[in-house]
Amino acid sequence: MGALTGPDVVVYGATAVGVITAVAAREAGATVVLVGPDRHVGGMVSGGLGWTDVGDTRVLGGLARCFYAAVAEHYDAPLWGVRGPEPHVGEALLVAMLERAGVEVRLGEPLARVDVADGRIARLESDGGAYEAAAFVDAGYEGDLLAAAGVPYAVGRESRDLYGETWAGRQPAWRPGRHNFDVLLSPFADDGTLLPFVREPELDERGWPAERLGEGDGGLQAYCFRVCLTDRDENRVPFERPDGYDPAEFELLRRYLEAAGDRMRARDLLGLVPDLLPNGKCDVNSIGPFSTNVLDGSNRAYPAGGADERARVRAHHLRYTQALLYYLSHDDSVPAHVRRELARWGRCADEFADTQGWPHQLYVRDGRRMLGDYVLRESDLLDARPQDDVVALGSYNVDVREVERTWRYLPEYSRTAAAFNEGYLSVAVPPYPIPFRSLIPRRDDCENLLVPLCLSASHVAFGSVRMEPTLMLLGEAAGAAAAQAARRGVAVQYVDVAALQESLRQAGQVLAV
Repeated sequence: MGALTGPDVVVYGATAVGVITAVAAREAGATVVLVGPDRHVGGMVSGGLGWTDVGDTRVLGGLARCFYAAVAEHYDAPLWGVRGPEPHVGEALLVAMLERAGVEVRLGEPLARVDVADGRIARLESDGGAYEAAAFVDAGYEGDLLAAAGVPYAVGRESRDLYGETWAGRQPAWRPGRHNFDVLLSPFADDGTLLPFVREPELDERGWPAERLGEGDGGLQAYCFRVCLTDRDENRVPFERPDGYDPAEFELLRRYLEAAGDRMRARDLLGLVPDLLPNGKCDVNSIGPFSTNVLDGSNRAYPAGGADERARVRAHHLRYTQALLYYLSHDDSVPAHVRRELARWGRCADEFADTQGWPHQLYVRDGRRMLGDYVLRESDLLDARPQDDVVALGSYNVDVREVERTWRYLPEYSRTAAAFNEGYLSVAVPPYPIPFRSLIPRRDDCENLLVPLCLSASHVAFGSVRMEPTLMLLGEAAGAAAAQAARRGVAVQYVDVAALQESLRQAGQVLAV
């Protein structure tokens, strides 16, 4: 183990949020170490999520705005004229921010142990070192530091009743839209077993799938790999047949394509848009009802899983993605026009060189969520009441992606069993304030930890807050607050919020519109 070090602030997690947090703390005068298990800086911003969901750009100020201004300058474009950088550009710009600020960065150091004494994190031990600090920040997608410190947390969606939320819990079985099937498809193979990538539902007393609208079930938004593809031949790496490939795994997709016929295009499944990103690239998101999102419930083991379990989930998602793209571009059962369209595309030779062109970051849309000093909830977004301790504004829709692919009987069709995707939500919100209390634990739980990413929010509220630009805003607030707490020698619950707000305003953060 390396030597013990003692900065003012330790930030765990080299996500984009972690970068902004560390830079903000450093600019506020603190000594800072950014440490984490990551192999790259930037999380999803450098890991495939190029097309950026920004919401209302009026609320995006401070270091988040500086980052996107740097993106625009890099491409000689107006601010917001480029909706996101190529992955390697995003990483380079974030690394440059860290270097300018003078932040010490320690990558490849997973959390090994956290010592807690008298309600405070006394020491963080990683695989590569041990760190003491006045204040710690958990900036990871999973919430590992907060959990190791004994701070209570929630995972997955709650019931409607818990916080009085209209959109909480299980959703209607047959909600139309491009994220669901628009034709009736049996979820069963010829031998009566469930097809791959369909999750077995809980059954009611009749032996029918129980819909259980509004109930909490711990379900997580689907994970995926946001693949960066190109249609430029000079940079295109064709899709290869993955080890263990079995086209039978995609029987439900085959049935869907057969039913859809000539109206189906590859871009309806994968969102393939030429030049969506600069230099002929496209950030592929899960668009259609059978796409890059893995909907078999395998991600439920991830948030609280150990290293081996998480590696298994990542490998499952990567293999699925590789097999899906190969199937759509090569299998004879796929309509020829779909195969031709997808065959024009391939991985980018100049992205993700150390992972053979596949993203290094799994898109963990849901991890743990702290149960902190205040739980941000649906009413705080839809009603947008003022918060005296506001430190950032959110503005993007409540965007909850599909939770699972399962099935139900349709009595109106003589008890036909049909596959469907459950859980998708998109609910418009106005700009809304996010309180400082949602970034800190209750004092009895921990006095020197801030959590800007896995913050204290309901599943519904997190569906909006989770957008990277919004999280960057929260990272800046957490970094400035951590520096203040370290400088004054106080618990994070005793941060002078008025002074914090003033320092954020001076740095360009927008606290009201």
